[in-house]
Amino acid sequence: MHSVGAYEAKTHLPALLRRVEKGERITITRHGVPIAELVPSGAVGTVDAIAAVAELRDFAKGRTLGPGLSVRDLIDEGRR
Repeated sequence: MHSVGAYEAKTHLPALLRRVEKGERITITRHGVPIAELVPSGAVGTVDAIAAVAELRDFAKGRTLGPGLSVRDLIDEGRR
């Protein structure tokens, strides 16, 4: 993985995008601290994120946290 400073990334963005298009991952740094990554499209698991959101919604709908205790019960308790 290659890293570049923020100024260099701004100045040479088209060249960096060509490298990323070929599969390379590039870290952008500010004062030596990583702040962002350029990765090829599809490298980040969007399907996994969608599945995670669906699981969280299912959890909030009625899974229990103990005998007879659901997330909804805790929310209602907090509103009293």
